[in-house]
Amino acid sequence: MRIALIAHDKMKPEIIAFATNHKAKLEKHKLVATGTTGKQIIEHTGLNIKCYRSGPLGGDQEIGADVANGKIDMIFFFRDPLTAQPHEPDVSALLRLSDVYKIPLATNLSTGEYIIKALE
Repeated sequence: MRIALIAHDKMKPEIIAFATNHKAKLEKHKLVATGTTGKQIIEHTGLNIKCYRSGPLGGDQEIGADVANGKIDMIFFFRDPLTAQPHEPDVSALLRLSDVYKIPLATNLSTGEYIIKALE
């Protein structure tokens, strides 16, 4: 499977912990991530991740293009619902594309834990 990992700034510790806890499952798959999130996950886990640009610099759109082109099978996007994001239209577009193309999308840790079980 091709899996995208994304997190808003305040959620990066949570996605790093998630990736650490599920490293054995994730390392069996092709991983992509937005720039800062991917670099931090690599630093903490050693996972092999292709990093795109940072989300505000177009990374969310790059992953959205992969979704539209059939190159993403699952998304873990840990969002911060309490902080306004300057690139909110890009975030909304990615969420819409995941719905259009029926891509499983976890926007928080609880949903992530359920979806990761599908990899077993």
